Amino acid sequence: MVGKYATLREELSARPRTWLITGVAGFIGSNLLETLLNIGQTVTGLDNLATGKLANLEEVRREVGESRWKAFTFIQGDIRNFDDCRIACADADYVLHQAALGSVPRSLEDPIATNEANVTGFLNMLTAAREAKVRRFVYAASSSTYGDHPALPKVEDQIGKPLSPYAVTKYVNELYAEVFARCYGFEAIGLRYFNIFGRRQDPDGAYAAVVPKWFAALLGGETVYINGDGETSRDFCYIENAVQANLLAACATERGAVNQVYNVAVGDRTTLNQLYTMVRERVVKVRPEAGDNEPIYRHFRAGDVRHSLADIGKARRLLGYEPAYTVQDGLKEAAEWYIQRFCPEQA
Repeated sequence: MVGKYATLREELSARPRTWLITGVAGFIGSNLLETLLNIGQTVTGLDNLATGKLANLEEVRREVGESRWKAFTFIQGDIRNFDDCRIACADADYVLHQAALGSVPRSLEDPIATNEANVTGFLNMLTAAREAKVRRFVYAASSSTYGDHPALPKVEDQIGKPLSPYAVTKYVNELYAEVFARCYGFEAIGLRYFNIFGRRQDPDGAYAAVVPKWFAALLGGETVYINGDGETSRDFCYIENAVQANLLAACATERGAVNQVYNVAVGDRTTLNQLYTMVRERVVKVRPEAGDNEPIYRHFRAGDVRHSLADIGKARRLLGYEPAYTVQDGLKEAAEWYIQRFCPEQA
């Protein structure tokens, strides 16, 4: 670990702050929690456990140890309830807002639920954080905001028309954050995540992402499905890179860095066929029979873009962001976690 992020971690360890993480029991939230506790921060977490899991928090507890775990307070509450938001924001220096209903397909099936969580819930949190005089509000934005804009790589100030209700909600988040900056002088930074993956990402359920689904299927000897012809490409980004971006955004001091949105990615494109090969190569080491598991191709999924690739120059320049993990590096670490979960005798 080098550069601005390493320096920031040292500074935070020397001068601890108080943080609120919404969606703390989820995939990204629990990884943020683990990092912050490991560098001696005080953390409050808010989660309604609709998609987050207490098992994720228990894993963090085991990883950080009891002494550090004592610096964490969990609130089971809902961002759709303003009183819960207000209670959670009390005394927080920084808010890392991860709570949302993700998934393009989920939003197509139930746009009302997606809007309630992602728009009403977001506005509740933004308002509560402003009232609590939080120093900065960092929120999970999304690469889905680029919609049908054809250009590659994706640059923050060039977006197209949204392709799903989910994309609409994440764009509305950016608009609200911008308005709060203009009207109230409130500091907010949006992070447009590009296909984040890693440990504690849930492989179960209809809306699971491809990396955990494929690890689970291959380790369990089940069929793997690929939507389309497999040449759809994404900028897959390991969770540690996203954690780095959140902390850098929260504490950024560079002039012009605040009240912006940033791409959080690696800046490299991987097709689904390439990704499948990489995942299978790691599974074969513990499940040799997975080498014969060929994917089944099916129809393209509604609302999906064909290709996605991020320009991360703005985050590098203004935040000091420097992804420490390539896709290959991240898959190696992710594989260890999934093997431990599904094949503990092989770990």
